[in-house]
Amino acid sequence: MTDRTHDHSALLQLRNVSRHFGSFRALDEVSLTVRAGARHAIIGPNGAGKSTLFGLISGTLPVTAGSILLDGQDVTRLPVDRRVGLGVAATFQHSSLFLRESVLENVLLALLRRPGGGLGGLRRVAARPQAIAQAHALLDQVGLPTRHELAAAELSHGERRQLEVAVALATDPRLLLLDEPAAGMSPAETARLTALLAALPGEVTVLLVEHDLDMVFELADTVTVMHLGRHLMTGAPDEVRASAAVQSAYLGTTEVPS
Repeated sequence: MTDRTHDHSALLQLRNVSRHFGSFRALDEVSLTVRAGARHAIIGPNGAGKSTLFGLISGTLPVTAGSILLDGQDVTRLPVDRRVGLGVAATFQHSSLFLRESVLENVLLALLRRPGGGLGGLRRVAARPQAIAQAHALLDQVGLPTRHELAAAELSHGERRQLEVAVALATDPRLLLLDEPAAGMSPAETARLTALLAALPGEVTVLLVEHDLDMVFELADTVTVMHLGRHLMTGAPDEVRASAAVQSAYLGTTEVPS
C-alpha cells in the first residue's frame, strides 16, 4: 500500500518506530527520513539502539509499534526476501558469505536473487555470459578484479567486506544497508571501503551504522545520532560535530570522538 502523504524526496521513512524486548524499550518512537541518493550514517554510543534500528529496517527484527515506508510503500511487516525484491540489500556485522564457494560464485548466487534470476539455479546462471560479465564488473567495481577464483574463505577481512558489498550490489538495490562495515578493518582497508562507497552511483542510497567516526564524517552527507533508544538529532556532519547534546551523549566528553 502506498502512502499518499509520502515525502517524495525520501526513499525511506520511519514513523514512530519502537522495538520492545519485554519491558525493555530498545527503541522508543523513532522517526527518521532518508532521502533518495543520500549517504546517511547512524551513530551513537554503545546501547544507543543502532543495531536494533538496523534490524527493523532490514527486516531481521519485527517492529513493536510504528511504520516503515520504502518509497511510500508500507514495508513494516514484510520479510527480508520481500524487501530484497523491492530494492533493499544489507550487509551485516557477521559475514553471510558462502566461504567454501569462490568469490565469483558468491556474486553469481546474489544475481539469482534478482527478479527472474533464479531459473535453473547457480549452474544455469553461471552458464550465461551476461551473468559472468555482470559478476566480473561488480568485482572490478569493489576492487577485487583478480580474486574471482579464490574461495571466499581465503580473502582477508577487508576483502571479505568488499565482496559483501559486491554481493549486495548484485541484487540491484535502491537502498544499501551497511552494519558496521569498517569493523575489524585496518586504516588502509577502511580508506579503500570509504572510497568504494563514495563512488557508488547516485541512484543507490546508502544507510550505514558505524562506530568509526572518521569514516562517517568523511563519507556521510547526513548523520543521525541515537542515544538510549531515541533519536537525538539528524543533520549535516558539521552540525552534528558542533552539537552540545551529541557531545554530552558521548560519555560527557567535550567533543565528538574521532
